[in-house]
Amino acid sequence: MYYIPEPPIGLLFFGFFIGVTCGLAFQATLKQQVMKWSKQGQQGIKADLSEMSVLIIPFWGICVGICIFLAGGLEIFIYSRSISYVFAGTLTLLTAGLIWTQLKKLIAQLLEGGSQALDLDAFY
Repeated sequence: MYYIPEPPIGLLFFGFFIGVTCGLAFQATLKQQVMKWSKQGQQGIKADLSEMSVLIIPFWGICVGICIFLAGGLEIFIYSRSISYVFAGTLTLLTAGLIWTQLKKLIAQLLEGGSQALDLDAFY
């Protein structure tokens, strides 16, 4: 007899819930930091970039939620929890590293030149 395991629907919802709640916390923390940086002006740009560590806890929460969500989705098709977590963890870590470096560059550019430094219309 062939046994088909139950799909990990609970992991999908749990990972999605973690990702969304940590995403909302990340959004609120980022708004507070940007307001603080904009009030300080140009005096402490380099010192304030070290304060990005405030953002790292909700950011890693988002990453954990995404990893659980991806692993749960992969487990539906692969049937192996360990393989799905290895693949989802690797993919999540690579993506998180790229996003974090891009976020640091974007915030540094925003702090140095203000909102005029972000010429988003040039990409259209």
